[in-house]
Amino acid sequence: MFTPPAARTKLSGSQWAVLLLLVVSIFINYVDRGNLSIAGPLLMASPEKGGLGLDPARLGSLLSAFFWTYALFQLLGIVGFLLDRFDVAWVYAVAYLAWSAATAATGLANSFVVLFGLRLLLGMGESAAYPSYSKIFATHFPEHHRGLANALIDAGSKFGPALGTLLGGLLMAQFGWRPFFFVLGAASLAWLIPWMKWMPRGEGILTAHAAHPPPGVLHILRQRSAWGSIGGLFCGNYFWYFLLTWLPSYMVMERHFSMDHMAAMGALAFLAIGLSSALCGWLSDRWIAAGATPTRVRKTFTVGGLMLSTIILPVVMVDSKNLSMALLFLACIFFGMWSSNHWALIQTLAGPPAAGKWTAVQNGVGNLAGVAASKLTGLVVQHTGQFFWAFAVATGIVLVGAFFYMFVIGRIEQVDWSRR
Repeated sequence: MFTPPAARTKLSGSQWAVLLLLVVSIFINYVDRGNLSIAGPLLMASPEKGGLGLDPARLGSLLSAFFWTYALFQLLGIVGFLLDRFDVAWVYAVAYLAWSAATAATGLANSFVVLFGLRLLLGMGESAAYPSYSKIFATHFPEHHRGLANALIDAGSKFGPALGTLLGGLLMAQFGWRPFFFVLGAASLAWLIPWMKWMPRGEGILTAHAAHPPPGVLHILRQRSAWGSIGGLFCGNYFWYFLLTWLPSYMVMERHFSMDHMAAMGALAFLAIGLSSALCGWLSDRWIAAGATPTRVRKTFTVGGLMLSTIILPVVMVDSKNLSMALLFLACIFFGMWSSNHWALIQTLAGPPAAGKWTAVQNGVGNLAGVAASKLTGLVVQHTGQFFWAFAVATGIVLVGAFFYMFVIGRIEQVDWSRR
């Protein structure tokens, strides 16, 4: 039977400061990457009404632009190269500056081409986020505190869209989309001030050198569980980015919600994911502490969460708006089961020697789902005139994701990297 390690030292004040700043940064990160979907209905309006006259297909292309650079900067090893050669705290600071500047400049854009370029820049900056978190946690946080750290990061990634959808929808309805982007990007730069004071410095708590050189990307890709985790993340992310990029437009275009009503319902949906993620992360840690194996716990939450998320399909089939929203919230709660455990799963598999590289490869491939979800949904809606088949595709893909976690990933224990 798996025996969890006993509780050890508590986090120091400086570690808490770093963790809270990272949670705030991922909160802002997800507000920035999701705010264009909130502005989608306004961007499709005619120029006379303050929009750019985009059709659903062009909006889908615009929403997908972010994910191209976000994924490729990780897949091509650019982020890994920078993190291997420069201090992670400074790499993250520069990346944060780049994506905040891109958000502010979006408010000044006056054409599709300029918006497309700024979304590419946003993806470049945000591509450093999760690999940086993994390196910071592996270097400066002891193993028995990384579960909490990852849970708070994941909750921040869900609360960001929740508050961003609520405030973004309300503020854009009152002032238009341009002021929202400019003020948000400019105000976000204030985060850099406390980061410069409390960012992690030095070699951290893990100073001993490994007996073997760290595994390369090809070595990681030889692991069956790596392909399972990559496929599972892609499928889970497709569902997540489908909600993040198209849920506001669905509510406005098909359910005929006002911008204010859409903002409230969208915020509640994302809030449901965040609260479920935090709760399920805590429950999974308690279950492991009670003696259950990581394999049993992580697979129960990831497989069960994705399978139960398929209740998203009736959302688009029922006539009642209230029942539709109730089913949406339930699907989001189930999805939180998955989102709270998938990062903990791969960090156990990779271990400290490979956590950064495994994260970069998996996150790079997994976030190509953002390209697929945003672009494919736009094309489906344009050609069918409705959202049913878009919801059906998302439902089928999460079932495939459950298969990856259940059958392709093996036992959840650290890979023996000494075996070449």
